[in-house]
Amino acid sequence: MSAAPISVATLAAMKARGERITCLTCYDASFARLLEAAGVDMMLVGDSLGMVVQGHDTTVPVTLEQMAYHCACVARGRSRALLIADFPFLVGATPERALVGAARLMQEGGAQVVKLEGGAGVLETVRCLTTQGVPVCGHLGLMPQSVNLIGGYRFQGRDTDSAETIARDALALQEAGASLLVLECVPAALAQQISRSLRIPVIGIGAGAGCDGQVLVVYDMLGLNRGRPPRFSRDFLAGRDSVPAALAAYVAAVRDGSFPGPAETAY
Repeated sequence: MSAAPISVATLAAMKARGERITCLTCYDASFARLLEAAGVDMMLVGDSLGMVVQGHDTTVPVTLEQMAYHCACVARGRSRALLIADFPFLVGATPERALVGAARLMQEGGAQVVKLEGGAGVLETVRCLTTQGVPVCGHLGLMPQSVNLIGGYRFQGRDTDSAETIARDALALQEAGASLLVLECVPAALAQQISRSLRIPVIGIGAGAGCDGQVLVVYDMLGLNRGRPPRFSRDFLAGRDSVPAALAAYVAAVRDGSFPGPAETAY
């Protein structure tokens, strides 16, 4: 494995070669060092920290200041993996707000890519960011920041109309300049179709094995979540004697295509 730092160009080349991309969420320097040692390609400072670190019921309360803080913590522990930071709730609502948010996450937090949820409604923002040199990761399917609008954490794209909308938005995000796309909780066939149709890498979470890579919340894949774990996750710490061993097992399972398996996939 090359020790060269990973960039969005690296990920595009991996997709072209058919190499699966590994990603986990990360919120502090200690876990960043562990993820680096395991060979994870991307670290996502997700606004999921609002739930798994802060104890909120949703991601909505997370602030830009908190995201910049946690991103800076992770940046101190990474050297090779690409560092992606979520835009928290409404920071990407307008191009003007997004530029301010991106500046803070990149200058204060050390982020290399910003991620924002949404399709047609954020295209102007994506174009604005990329014009200013900010790499963007889109996010479609289940969008956790919209939980109050959709009434819960539900799989998306099961009917023809919504599936077509997701596929159309995915292409539009690519054409607006996005470098990556996360698909969350959509049927495996839809995710595979989108992954094959786009030039940019598509990273799945609860979207089947047909994506170009996978991401999980690190606490979920270590069995540290409260309550019932997501059906699309797997406890990689079970049967292993250390966190490093669990992280290495996750990386290996994504790379060889054994994760996600049938039990972790919605068809």
